Amino acid sequence: MMVYRSAQATEGAAARERAPHRLVERTQRTIFAGGSVLGALAMSSCCIVPLVLFSLGITGAWIGNLASLYPYKPYFLVATAVFLGLGFYRTYRKPRAAACDADGQCGTPLSMRITKSALWLSTVLVLAALAFPYYAPLLLET
Repeated sequence: MMVYRSAQATEGAAARERAPHRLVERTQRTIFAGGSVLGALAMSSCCIVPLVLFSLGITGAWIGNLASLYPYKPYFLVATAVFLGLGFYRTYRKPRAAACDADGQCGTPLSMRITKSALWLSTVLVLAALAFPYYAPLLLET
């Protein structure tokens, strides 16, 4: 006796098999975007963060301690560049057909917008931290 599966049952089974893969990719994108944001904040903590805090009127002796992180800036840069590179790769590469649903949906648009925004914000913050020694004299002139 031969049993035939309907097309919908086959597509449903295939979608269930792809679901964990999509979850892993979404989790990786989130981790890479979050890591790049944290790395960008760490990289700018010696230079830009104290300036922003002073501009907002937040003061304290602890802000001076942030300058001691300046020697670690190259390490923060490397870690942030790795997170940014992997994040952009995971976010902007063309999704594989196997990772999409039967109706062509490959991910939630809101989470992709948040991830893209976080990656681009991190990139701008890293570039600002890298350029800070060059434009700081213009901002801090009296």
